[in-house]
Amino acid sequence: MSRLTEARITIDNQALAVEIAGENELNLRLLEEVFPAKVISRGYDIIIRGEENNVNRIQDILLDIIEVADSRGSIARDEVYSTIKMVSGDYTTSVAALLLDGVPVPYKRRIIRPKTAGQREYVRSIKKNTLTFCIGPAGTGKTYLAMALAVFYLTRGDVNRIVLVRPAIEAGEHLGFLPGDFKEKVSPYLRPLYDALNDMMGFDRIRSDIERGTIEVAPLAYMRGRTLNNSFVVLDEAQNTTNEQMKMFLTRLGFNSKAVITGDITQIDLPKDKPSGLVEVQYFLKGIKDLSFVYLTEEDVVRHKLVQRIVTAHERHEEKKKLELKKQRDNIINEK
Repeated sequence: MSRLTEARITIDNQALAVEIAGENELNLRLLEEVFPAKVISRGYDIIIRGEENNVNRIQDILLDIIEVADSRGSIARDEVYSTIKMVSGDYTTSVAALLLDGVPVPYKRRIIRPKTAGQREYVRSIKKNTLTFCIGPAGTGKTYLAMALAVFYLTRGDVNRIVLVRPAIEAGEHLGFLPGDFKEKVSPYLRPLYDALNDMMGFDRIRSDIERGTIEVAPLAYMRGRTLNNSFVVLDEAQNTTNEQMKMFLTRLGFNSKAVITGDITQIDLPKDKPSGLVEVQYFLKGIKDLSFVYLTEEDVVRHKLVQRIVTAHERHEEKKKLELKKQRDNIINEK
């Protein structure tokens, strides 16, 4: 048994002290439950009394939370609660790293963590900016991390709904030529989004939120004429949008909303005479405030190692084709 001790933390910002303590000091009670000790809120001070090991652990957690709150400018009490839950018993987890880079998934009682430096930059960009473009190969977590953040923002109350969008043209197929009603036609295109949601929320919760309109999953064409306020919007497979569709989507963003646009510009299914909107926006949107481009590579692939090798081989093949095409063009010019 370690010796008894006391620690005192002074928080100069009263609003921050309230958020850290939580409603009815729920967060402090959780700390007492997880690390048996007495945690008392007294004005601007938090006093911790108990065995030295527990006091030190609680002090470290609270100091990390304060440091992150100072760097970000704010922190929500629910976020504090989720973080304490996640680190309970795990002495190797950095609270600061969880708050800066981790994405709490309350329904599953876990935190989704970026696994590479590129993914970490991606998560931070989404948290910081209103609009984030993420371009990279399959398996880099572009869609999954965006969905995780969308669910997190919804459960925390930062937005009122999630809108998940995909262009309904892949492998040369158009909705009008496919059999079945609307739901049957779009289901194959939107299935990857449902799969990601199911991993974070569960089927019953998804169905309930879709029925209430809290979650909407739809083809890109159905966004025309709308303004999306108080929403977290994810446009997936954006390499298959035309310039006109990309402009239409970007102008749907309303007040208090956040958007993430993902795609792999090496897998464009558009006709040859239609340039990809995701490719084109890179030329004229970079440098705009509150907007960011994040590029993931084969080093960020977190699926099976075979997938990573396939992605690398594909990129080498594409680079070889470009060099051969350039050589052919140079030969034609020289012959003239």
